[in-house]
Amino acid sequence: MKFTPLFVILTLSLSGYSQTNQKIYDIIDAISAERIEKDIETLVNFGTRNTFSDTISNTRGIGAARRWIKQEFENISKGCDDCLEVFYQKDYVTKAGNSRVPHDAWVVNVIAIQKGTKYPNSYIIMSGDIDSRASDTMDFTTDAPGANDNASGMAGTIEAARVLSKYKFEHSIVYVGLSGEEQGLFGGKGLANFAQEHNWNIVGVFNNDMIGNIKGVDGVIDNRTFRVFSEPVPANEPEKTRKLRRFYGGEVDGNSRQLARYIHKTTKTYMPEMNPMMIYRLDRFGRGGHHRPFNDLGFPAIRIMEAHENYTQQHQDVREENGIKYGDVLEHVNFEYAKKLTAVNAINMASLASAPPAPIEVAIGGIVEASAKLKWSKVEGAKGYKIYWRDTTSPTWDYSRYVGDISEFTLEGVVIDNYFFGVSAVNKDGFESVVTFPNSIIRN
Repeated sequence: MKFTPLFVILTLSLSGYSQTNQKIYDIIDAISAERIEKDIETLVNFGTRNTFSDTISNTRGIGAARRWIKQEFENISKGCDDCLEVFYQKDYVTKAGNSRVPHDAWVVNVIAIQKGTKYPNSYIIMSGDIDSRASDTMDFTTDAPGANDNASGMAGTIEAARVLSKYKFEHSIVYVGLSGEEQGLFGGKGLANFAQEHNWNIVGVFNNDMIGNIKGVDGVIDNRTFRVFSEPVPANEPEKTRKLRRFYGGEVDGNSRQLARYIHKTTKTYMPEMNPMMIYRLDRFGRGGHHRPFNDLGFPAIRIMEAHENYTQQHQDVREENGIKYGDVLEHVNFEYAKKLTAVNAINMASLASAPPAPIEVAIGGIVEASAKLKWSKVEGAKGYKIYWRDTTSPTWDYSRYVGDISEFTLEGVVIDNYFFGVSAVNKDGFESVVTFPNSIIRN
């Protein structure tokens, strides 16, 4: 039997070949289905969380819900030596020009920021929606439990804060409850504009909207599959970039799509029992979610949600008709599944928050050659770099090579015409950045 010397094993690990990190497994184990269930029940018990519902009562309506969420974040902060900066972020919305707004009101988001130790202006955001709705979106008085849509995403965000606040990360993590989703994505627009005005460098936005249902209206029961929606390229990209893509590729390689690929890779590494579906679409057909306002401004943002929806339990008054029970009530939520998807968020945010920044500039060359040349800008905190490539029809990065602490490399025998390429940065603990797709050309 051939043994590998210990010094070789240590060298490979420190050189960026380490595949897993115990901290990530510990984070998975710390997520609690019981706490998520308790939080969803609390949110349901506010009766309705319609954005335009009661803001005075302490037991009913959107006001009571957001105050409770803020208090939860503050309690979490007390447990980590005030590691969270908790505050409201709000924007005034009026009826003028808004068909789903019954009256003028403040749309209030609840924000909790866990500042990074090395890159405090680099942000990774996890969001859930505070608000719920009845069949009629203008009806802000009828009970609208919103157990799955979207108390599940909000409870997952709170639970991720509980667990990740026990650690320190190089990048900042933001946990947020967004309002006004059902009336026009107002909360997401407000926070996206806030981030832009404050010059936040957003590494990624994880929008969680409905992460608790496993029984689809199509009859499928599945507690392992989930969808990751991501747009192909930034909505605000320059015209020059769009024109160059015709010749160099990248139609499905925008920043949000790279974030989706990162989630797929990390999940399959640490939670191989899960089945992340890469959905090549901004959102469900003709529909929208709170990641979109971030996409509109060019930020990388994706939506994580269940794979099989049940439309009798979405946007429905609680009732029974023709033997069918309608309504988004607590009994339809699978808390173990919500725990799994919360863990998916937590491990990806922890991995990103522990990694060096992605290379800003990546150049590629190798036209009419039997090789692919890559050159990239070095980043602070990187122990080395990893080159990825894939078939042009593949949704994920399938091949890779760690190349150490250098800034250029030639992949001999890999024809540039047949693959897409990218580069990530790797630190001493093996944590990787998102892959950067080439953004310039090396002329021969």
